[in-house]
Amino acid sequence: MPIAEVRQAVMPTGRSVLVTGGAGFIGSHVVDELLHRECSVTVVDDLSTGRLTNLAPEADFHCMDLADPDLHRLLRDRRPELVVHLAAQTSVSRSVKEPRADAIANILGTINLLNACVEAGARQVVFTASGGTAYGETQRPATEDSPLQPLSPYGITKLAGEFYLRYFQTQHGLGGVSLRLANVYGRRQDPAGEAGVVAIFTQQMLTGQHPVIFGDGECVRDYVYVGDVVEAVLLALTHPGGGSFNIGTGKGTTVNDLFHVLARLCRFDRPATYGPPRPGDLRYSVLDSSLAARQLGWSASTGLEKGLTLTVDALRQGKV
Repeated sequence: MPIAEVRQAVMPTGRSVLVTGGAGFIGSHVVDELLHRECSVTVVDDLSTGRLTNLAPEADFHCMDLADPDLHRLLRDRRPELVVHLAAQTSVSRSVKEPRADAIANILGTINLLNACVEAGARQVVFTASGGTAYGETQRPATEDSPLQPLSPYGITKLAGEFYLRYFQTQHGLGGVSLRLANVYGRRQDPAGEAGVVAIFTQQMLTGQHPVIFGDGECVRDYVYVGDVVEAVLLALTHPGGGSFNIGTGKGTTVNDLFHVLARLCRFDRPATYGPPRPGDLRYSVLDSSLAARQLGWSASTGLEKGLTLTVDALRQGKV
């Protein structure tokens, strides 16, 4: 059987699934695929960054913060078998300015969710962690065995989420898989947000604005297409062994090279503008996803050129 068919066969079909952050960029794509696979999908999102326009009407939507005590009642009522935990405070700069608020959202919210999962009898939780912030500055593609050295409160809270998930797996038998994501891009990413240089540059180029590259543009990042990330999430939902997995392409791209590819696709003919470097920006962040290939059967299948073309076309058509 071809690898693609093997992947499809082990992905969940017809299950009851809860998706936190399901109105967001990645979450709404996960919801779409789960609905396509005839799953019953409950979405929890406080709409602080998510949009109802992202969400398919078939989803059972609840506007709720993860720290809300009613979360326990909702899970007892819906009894999800599987949970995808995407909701988070994702701004690194905000975490530096407001570490307490970051911890409340990303640590206490996660603990409340995991407690509710245990009470409701959920079987498996997939937690979206952060690859770049987990490993900090590296010289080569990071593996799961690379030293964990987060440089921001955001990175610390996302790692804490991984450790709490492992604790609940050991103490309560709750299945758990953490996915350490590289730089995710694609349709529905908010170009007004801090994260997502692909969406920001593309929107600015298409509207005649002039993108600014911070520093010399030689910072290297691993850009992974949202469709590939969704596939990793669905494969992790049925993975029995737990663990943490890098989800990236293993290929580094400088911001300068990214700018030039996007400029060609957007037919933008102005040179790059450079600004001062941003404090804390990593020079090199690329993920080795060999472990995910061996244990989850996952690898990125969308090349950067194809993924960027799909993203530019979507933004050009107003499909944010």
